[in-house]
Amino acid sequence: MAGAFTFGMEEEYFLVDAETKVVARDVPAEFFDQAKKASEGRISTEFLQPQIEVISSPHVNMADARAELRMLRRTVSNVAARYGLAILAAGTHPTAFWRDAQQTDKQRYDTVMDDLQMIGQRDLLCGLHVHVELPDPDLRIDVMYRILPFLPLLLALSTSSPFWQARRTGLKGYRLAAYDELPRTGVPELFRTQQEFDAYIAALVRAGVIKDSSYVWWAIRPSLNNPTLELRAPDSCTLVEDSLAIAALYRTLVRHLHINRSRNSDLDAVGRAIVIENKWRAQRYGVHGTFVTGDGAVTVADMLEQVISDTAPMPRRSAAPPRSTAAGPSSGPAPPPTRSLPYSMRTRRSAAGTPRCAR
Repeated sequence: MAGAFTFGMEEEYFLVDAETKVVARDVPAEFFDQAKKASEGRISTEFLQPQIEVISSPHVNMADARAELRMLRRTVSNVAARYGLAILAAGTHPTAFWRDAQQTDKQRYDTVMDDLQMIGQRDLLCGLHVHVELPDPDLRIDVMYRILPFLPLLLALSTSSPFWQARRTGLKGYRLAAYDELPRTGVPELFRTQQEFDAYIAALVRAGVIKDSSYVWWAIRPSLNNPTLELRAPDSCTLVEDSLAIAALYRTLVRHLHINRSRNSDLDAVGRAIVIENKWRAQRYGVHGTFVTGDGAVTVADMLEQVISDTAPMPRRSAAPPRSTAAGPSSGPAPPPTRSLPYSMRTRRSAAGTPRCAR
């Protein structure tokens, strides 16, 4: 549907023992076969055996996406129960040890593991990926760099990985601290055109470093196999409602930046450095932290309120004619201009100055 900003979601889960909730050691191949059959092909294996991914259909309606995501979770859970397993949706497993996880038997994963070595073995992590359709490749790259200032907010709203190797990390979201050990992860470079992105990929391919752009694992990237811009930063969310809220916010931001082509177009090296700092603050403090802006610190809750306000559709004005008086047509005060949200993410604080949400 043209102009609908069709979206899809991918959720990764841990496979755990149904009774002890300990991460599964050896997952039978038959389980994955049965789960794929029951879900009509909408599941996939992941890099390590005790993980599974569900893949939604393309959607234009959030209610339909909610119904399918619930169905997929329920379907995988039902099949898992036959094998004494269950699913756990979180960025990291609280007690799992990465040394115990076995790699999934697949040629692509063999290649990746040979390259990454121990770093690949440590990739016992689960994320939420959201795709939003942008058919024009140039627009995907254009929106990708202009949406960077919002990545820390989307990450903060998802943080579900405070534990690692049976230890409390002190971070609300440890997952990206481990994931960003991999090459070609983190915040993308400031590519502004498809030509720049293609030149980067071509250089790596010619050098034999990667096979194609699917080996670029940034927090957001243009999808190789779909006409979409893929958000990859968020942790896997325990609650379906949280996954859907993040998907809806991301979709709204993509649409907003697609329509407002000048928004954040001045993002520069300083702005990207602030994004990287705020990404760390999202990992450390989640929704309870503050972000750096050009005007000082702002709470995550205030930032979210500002983004929702700035991306809300403008109310329709009535077509009633202006009132007339003896002195002529009424000329009341002009409506205030629509506030923009530059890369520095300047915001106003609420009157109370306190967050309205907590996790």
